[in-house]
Amino acid sequence: VMLGAYTSYWLFVSAGLDPFVALVLVVPIMFAVGILLHLVLFDRITRQERETKIKNSLLLSFGLGLILQNGATLAWTGDERSIQTFYSGTGITLAGIAFPYTRVATFLITLAAIFVMWYFLQRTRMGRAIRAAADDWEAATQAGINIRRTYLLTFGLGAAAAGVAGALIGMTYGFTPTIGLAWTLKSLIIVVLAGTGSIFGAFPAGLLLGLAEALSGIVIGAEYREVVGLVIFLVVLLVRPQGLFGKGQV
Repeated sequence: VMLGAYTSYWLFVSAGLDPFVALVLVVPIMFAVGILLHLVLFDRITRQERETKIKNSLLLSFGLGLILQNGATLAWTGDERSIQTFYSGTGITLAGIAFPYTRVATFLITLAAIFVMWYFLQRTRMGRAIRAAADDWEAATQAGINIRRTYLLTFGLGAAAAGVAGALIGMTYGFTPTIGLAWTLKSLIIVVLAGTGSIFGAFPAGLLLGLAEALSGIVIGAEYREVVGLVIFLVVLLVRPQGLFGKGQV
């Protein structure tokens, strides 16, 4: 997410690319970053035993996050940056409600990204291979699926999707080298609310979290916004562990 935001920012500052146009470059750049990280760091972990694989992948991911965060701070300082275009701050007003152009475009791009991801995972051969490998990689291997290639593609797609999110965040919220952890926490809450594997459920779950944080900021104070999200996270885990929109048991 952080690298995607900075990639979009420097394409805007250095090359003068509109941030929405820059997404065309952000996606392949971040896809390549994901492929490289998997080949160099994560590929060997996939061949380990399940418990060891989970433990080592978590440790490696958090360590990599710290390295990227501190590396970005050294390279670009810790100053907060944002992508400001000539149409930033402008928009339309309907029924007394302001709709900034950047927020509306971000909303539409998010919907499109969700649909594309759902279609890819549900309707394509590679998407079904990814879902099969996620459910049972040993059975998927016996069915003829190339697990190593599937993991590699999945990691690249994940990095590309995170890069798009970072680029959109850079246009609407601003960013620093430390934004990764905060947005990872929000993502984790949304995944739990939606239910693992529920792609379309992630959208209403994100809206629910955003609405809860906004209302809590008004009612009990902005300093408790993050606490409200964590409380919702714990309640859903206790009451409905499969998520609000998930099916089956976890």
